[in-house]
Amino acid sequence: MKPLSERMTLYMDAGFPILYIATFEEDKADRAIEEAAGNREVVEWNVRGLLFKQSKDKVDGVTLPEALGNFANPNQTGSEKFAKRYDLRRRVLVLKDAQQFLDAPDVVAQLKYLSERIVSGQLTDANIVIIAPRTCIPKELEHYITILTVDYLSTEEIRKIIVRFCEEQGLDALHEDFLRELALAFKGLPEFEIINILSLALADNGEIGRADLALIHEQKKQLVQKSGIMEMVPLKERIEDIGGLENLKAWLKQKAKVLKNIDKAEAFGVDLPKGVLIAGLPGCGKSLNAKAAAALFEVPLLRLDMGRLMGKYVGESEANLRQAIALAEAISPCVLWIDELEKAFAGIGGGGGHEVTTRLFGTFLTWMQEKEGLAFVVATANNIEHLPPELLRKGLFDEIFYVGLPNPQEREKIFSIHIGKRRKKDLAGIDLSALVKETNGYSGSDIEGVVKDAIEAAFTQDKPKLTTEFLLSAIRNTASLSEIMKESIEKMAKVYQERHFKNASIS
Repeated sequence: MKPLSERMTLYMDAGFPILYIATFEEDKADRAIEEAAGNREVVEWNVRGLLFKQSKDKVDGVTLPEALGNFANPNQTGSEKFAKRYDLRRRVLVLKDAQQFLDAPDVVAQLKYLSERIVSGQLTDANIVIIAPRTCIPKELEHYITILTVDYLSTEEIRKIIVRFCEEQGLDALHEDFLRELALAFKGLPEFEIINILSLALADNGEIGRADLALIHEQKKQLVQKSGIMEMVPLKERIEDIGGLENLKAWLKQKAKVLKNIDKAEAFGVDLPKGVLIAGLPGCGKSLNAKAAAALFEVPLLRLDMGRLMGKYVGESEANLRQAIALAEAISPCVLWIDELEKAFAGIGGGGGHEVTTRLFGTFLTWMQEKEGLAFVVATANNIEHLPPELLRKGLFDEIFYVGLPNPQEREKIFSIHIGKRRKKDLAGIDLSALVKETNGYSGSDIEGVVKDAIEAAFTQDKPKLTTEFLLSAIRNTASLSEIMKESIEKMAKVYQERHFKNASIS
């Protein structure tokens, strides 16, 4: 992607009236605007008033409606000085702190009027730039506004920031391998936060070392949480915590080797991994695999909540998705987990209220097709019949796996894992084969529930240990998934077989 200043220059020269930069990094946006403006004067409005940057003139206390009214009608007082001051030709009008006013009818009307004059050529070489931390586009201005995003720092740019900081502080040069690791860890953070963390690390023990990676991880977690769209999920589960699903686990281990040696893999001709769609029955390990994949890859796990993307303004939902994607790409390498994908894109092509969903789907589809970063997508779905067919075609995901009910060997492993976690010393005395025999049609979640109930029963009855009898009693009191969803399971299994999805388990 071209730098922000170059993209702005193209849009400005083409006469696009309003450019909307969605960012909280105003300094970075200011630098891009100054580069793109060339020899045109930049005029800034913020809550304190107007600043004419070339002449250094200030007009304190002027409100946004007043300022826009003056630029829309510079000859209203008959004063030549007033008309010259508010002539927008060959100027870039930058609006900050304006997002809370974009609902006001007079502000919208003035922006529309100025946009029409720019488009018609009456205001030559004029542009309006709105800088705001979130996207708020009134319907009336939809066709006049172009949304731009501020680029995240590249690994090389971050590396230079770290080197410069160390030089300024008189520190010894960092080892090249650690410098590369540190730059990668900082990906996604703005420059001022990188400097702050380096300063904090230096103040703590007088040096910058591996222990400071925890500070970076915590700041990244804050960054993701503040986005309001995604969350950073703690990595507690490991690939060893998954009972069965050996085909899927082997495939993930193969991808882990590629991602951990990406430079060598690319040099060898290996394509960048895109992601995996894991479809199948609820409670059978789909979400567990998403968490375990991030632990296996040794990268952060970001969970995207599609419901949080929806905004009330035109284009806000799509902008939120673009922001989430950009953040995931910036933080990458990472795993981006999208749970219950079929709910996110239900109603595609239905028209009416589903137009926003259709546009979101288009944005997601384009990104997956063109994705070049190291954000590995793990999408999970319970019912693929509700998914648009475009998501199931070959090449969008690296692979599509079907997760069914665990077979006898997998059930034995699942029992062993859950009992071992809670009552490891009792495991040797448990008749696992008896449990397996009585749990045909049970999901992994069913089995975990059985183990929890049995342990609780043993404790409340003041028994010294967990026994097979407690577990068999809990099984008899548990309705399995195959009983609750018998018809749905049979229908889904048939669909997955017809589509020739790869079975996550060894048959």
